[in-house]
Amino acid sequence: MKLVKRQTTSTATVSGHTSPLNAIDRRTFLQRSGVAVGGLAALTSLAPSLMKKAEAGEREKNYSTADTKTVRSICTHCSVGCGVIAEVQNGVWTGQEPAFDHPFNLGAHCAKGASVREHGHGDHRLKYPMKLVAGKWQRLSWEQAINEVGDKLLTIRETASPDSVYWLGSAKFSNEQAYLFRKFAALWGTNNVDHQARICHSTTVAGVANTWGYGAMTNSYNDMHNAKAVMIIGGNPAEAHPVSLQHIFRAKERGAKLIVIDPRFTRTAAHADHYVRLRPGTDVPFIWGTLWHIFQNGWEDKDYIHQRVYGLEDVRKEVEKWTPAEVERVTGVQEADVKKVAQLMAENRPGTFVWCMGGTQHTVGNNNTRAYCIFQLVLGNMGVSGGGTNIFRGHDNVQGATDFGLDTTTLPGYYGLADGAWKHWARVWSVDYEWLKSRFDSNSYEKEKVKDEMKPVSPMSTKGIPVSRWIDGVLEAKENIAQKDNIRAMIYWGHAPNSQTRGTEMKKAMEKLDLLVVIDPYPTATAVMQDRTDNMYLLPACTQFETYGSVTASNRSVQWRDKIIDPLFESKPDHTLMYLFAKKFGFAEQLVKNIKVNGNEPLIEDIVREYNRGMWTIGYTGQSPERLKAHQQHWGDFDTTTLRAEGGTLNGETYGLPWPCWGTPELKHPGTHILYDPSQHVMQGGGNFRANWGVERNGETLLSEGSYPKGAEIQDGHPEFDAELLKKLGWWDDLTAEEKAEADGKNWKTDLSGGIQRAVLKRGCLPFGNGKARCVVWTFPDPVPIHREPLYAPDRELAAKYPTYEDRKSYYRLPTRYQSIQAKDYSKDFPLIMTSGRLVEYEGGGDETRSNPWLAELQQDMFIEINPKDANDAGIKNGGMVWVSSPEGGKIRVKAMITRRVAAGVVFMPFHFAGYFQGENRRAKYPEGSAPLVSGESCNIIFTYGYDSVTAMQETKVSLCKITAAA
Repeated sequence: MKLVKRQTTSTATVSGHTSPLNAIDRRTFLQRSGVAVGGLAALTSLAPSLMKKAEAGEREKNYSTADTKTVRSICTHCSVGCGVIAEVQNGVWTGQEPAFDHPFNLGAHCAKGASVREHGHGDHRLKYPMKLVAGKWQRLSWEQAINEVGDKLLTIRETASPDSVYWLGSAKFSNEQAYLFRKFAALWGTNNVDHQARICHSTTVAGVANTWGYGAMTNSYNDMHNAKAVMIIGGNPAEAHPVSLQHIFRAKERGAKLIVIDPRFTRTAAHADHYVRLRPGTDVPFIWGTLWHIFQNGWEDKDYIHQRVYGLEDVRKEVEKWTPAEVERVTGVQEADVKKVAQLMAENRPGTFVWCMGGTQHTVGNNNTRAYCIFQLVLGNMGVSGGGTNIFRGHDNVQGATDFGLDTTTLPGYYGLADGAWKHWARVWSVDYEWLKSRFDSNSYEKEKVKDEMKPVSPMSTKGIPVSRWIDGVLEAKENIAQKDNIRAMIYWGHAPNSQTRGTEMKKAMEKLDLLVVIDPYPTATAVMQDRTDNMYLLPACTQFETYGSVTASNRSVQWRDKIIDPLFESKPDHTLMYLFAKKFGFAEQLVKNIKVNGNEPLIEDIVREYNRGMWTIGYTGQSPERLKAHQQHWGDFDTTTLRAEGGTLNGETYGLPWPCWGTPELKHPGTHILYDPSQHVMQGGGNFRANWGVERNGETLLSEGSYPKGAEIQDGHPEFDAELLKKLGWWDDLTAEEKAEADGKNWKTDLSGGIQRAVLKRGCLPFGNGKARCVVWTFPDPVPIHREPLYAPDRELAAKYPTYEDRKSYYRLPTRYQSIQAKDYSKDFPLIMTSGRLVEYEGGGDETRSNPWLAELQQDMFIEINPKDANDAGIKNGGMVWVSSPEGGKIRVKAMITRRVAAGVVFMPFHFAGYFQGENRRAKYPEGSAPLVSGESCNIIFTYGYDSVTAMQETKVSLCKITAAA
């Protein structure tokens, strides 16, 4: 379709409702986009009979169902994991229905889910490999592309080091592709590999895992039906995860109280029984303020704390500082509102706690997530139905990609990077450990403390550079980076750059690289935000609808997708491309040693079986391909609250076999719906907190006291299991001779036979022991969560009282600034606090969804929400264009939306836009025909420096800006 240029906005329009010039109406829009007008009804969640009636008459006349098949898949947008039914005729995706029997979405779809069929037809996709030559895009064959890119990468590897190539993966990979990609990076010889979780929930994983053992959502969307209170902080599921609301509403229908804490009055807040507006970046003071009232009134669960919680007294000392007056001074929330939240949660137990990126994307993100966990522990809301921390993940497989080690800090299953972890995976992969070690740089650039002595650490065991900071890996002086050379090649494999901060510096980094490669169904903003003229490649990967495999929903359920259509145009599945590059690099044999290859495509089922052999830590060992496929074919067998199959061949199993699904597939563990729940037998999904921190500290036990799973033979706390402990307990003979041969000298995480797990589960215990959750993480910069003001602090008195960290010399291989930024007062020149978030219409960087005509019609402008007071002070009118400027020098031109959703002094922007750069229209830089229907400025062009002290999560929820009217 022909795009309509508008003079009044920085966004290319696809509908005329905001401009009288050159406008097209809705019907013309649909006709030009090649979609029947009646198609809108076909993509809603109406009954199938109504959908059929909505089709155009002429099409019905030629339509035959004789060769039509239906295919079951899962939506590729957010992490709810909604079921999709595709209708395919002669290889063409002709129809779509929501899955009415799916236990998560129950026939519902949001706008994004209702329009996924467009990805099977979208003509804005990359169609064939391309490279940039003298500033122009040229078409390549796949053979040329693999050879040219491969040769350039091998040259960089040889002349610099393996660490000079950054392999940036994707939360859009299937589980199998994520696993294979992490393995691929290991065989290449680097830990410079990461994905979207770094910039959305890495602080969640760090905070939650270091409190009770696993870094994941503990309950499920469905289990929220049983909550008597739902508390949401820094999340807006009405727009970010719309289908999740049906589960929250079911809880409300049963009498649950909904509490929403957010700087902005969101669409979710509109449904709240109690809404609280707080200043961005003050989550810890607010949570400690609620605990102040809980402790003052004796509302804590004392028995629960005694049995299952370590270190709460240290938290009490910190909470004592947060009197109602100080909480109000720092957060802006009055005492009555804070106390009401505390009282509602205390009087309506069990209550669940929901958070999203509003809580994670801060320099103190790990402090925030740990404070949320401690709040739930104090009320005894963990390990119970209706309770838990229900952490809504963003992308469809951001949970799975994280689980499979697509991360700078770990190997699949959170095994870490120590020698023992590498040796374990070398055994699983059937490769020689010494050969694997030889693939890495042999020098050492960092040291670690071992028994009071600083010893060198090899790059193989050193955390890589996180994606949030790859630009510093390019721009920082080489002598300041803890690796041999700078990053010289960047592989953007399913990742949008506009979802990351410091856009002006990212542009410089992209231009400085020797090589820039995008592998994606769409060109992404990477294609246009830099001014390279050569050594850049666009390689078309297909969508997940054009391949098959598993995906892990936010609740840890593993769901199987079937292929709907063959890859469009010349696109290829991601795992096929990994194999082709591995062949070019000379390690294809090691990549697929245990995996059958059909042509150039590794067999997905074999990849599942390989990771089943190795991922004992988190229980990705029981979900065989056969079990996952059976669950997919029996969606309707599962209770929509308990997720347990009722009768049939899957009777008693939990939908999607949510991890941990212990032991081998033959053991038939049902999966774990609710983590840490001692009311159930371990073979029914029951459990307890991990004994992950040892057995004693400072004379106090770290093991649970009198709390244990139903039917456990050890009715108290105990350490994790290994072969020696089984022998001492007299359980060793529960193993077969073959299991003993493999398990001897090993622990529950490295015994490839599964014998240790089988024997322990038989006795009603969990292999990871039975410990207490901890409120004190002595290995973190702040052992007890404390408040620290943002780097770009709006209040100088508060910044002095609650300062940030000192600058750090080496942090994820890089120097990191904190105090040196906060020391300067930017608040006078940049008086407004800016924050960012999601829209219901778009997802992530937005290239995919802004290329979808159904969604592009719904939201055509990048905008900023401004309170009427601030707008009046600046002379800004609703709908007018404004410049938003940053303390770090960038600026963007966007449309003003004057609204009381935001408080005076605070502004909000969505982060899904790209295609403009500081007022300049760069759409012409896309390859012909691939520009999205809607473009706009990225708010992350002006979001500033700032990284979490543990995970390097970027700070996008609080910074400073100024706004002026644009000419």
